Amino acid sequence: MLWIATLVAATLLAIERVGYVLIWRNPAGFTQLCSRGWIFGKRDPVEALYRLFLVFKCIQIGVFVAWWSLFDGRFPPLPSAPMHWFVIGSGLFVIGQILNFGVFWRLGKTGVFYGNRLGHQLPWVTGFPFSVVPHPQYVGTMISIWGIFLIMRYPHPDWIVVPLVQTLYLLLAMRLER
Repeated sequence: MLWIATLVAATLLAIERVGYVLIWRNPAGFTQLCSRGWIFGKRDPVEALYRLFLVFKCIQIGVFVAWWSLFDGRFPPLPSAPMHWFVIGSGLFVIGQILNFGVFWRLGKTGVFYGNRLGHQLPWVTGFPFSVVPHPQYVGTMISIWGIFLIMRYPHPDWIVVPLVQTLYLLLAMRLER
């Protein structure tokens, strides 16, 4: 069952990464689709990408909850980490979210959602969180996912599977979105 669940989770989680990479590598094509109103009826590509982001987050959260419920045997799933791992996982989650919110704070919606690729002139930002780590949004996302899976599934043997898949996807995206 673990292999089937992993394949399904990996496939569903890939939708987000593939979508972002395609848009990053072909912003003109995405802008053209938006000009026709084909992405949620939105003609502004930044707004359309924001809407896609919301869909991608729903898929991601759905995969996480389904994973936890499947292997926990109950819905809603409950945290299983011993207290010290719960604290460590919570700390990781908070650090990851600080990086993510820092990116949104610095870049704004237009900057986060590829505005520089979609026809907007944006200043280059070097302050926090960009001064702390390269790709702070991806790093923040990875740290958050590891933290939440520590909280929800550690020490069960499946706890590491989805964070590894997400880490692989995010590392590939960092490379492909250069």
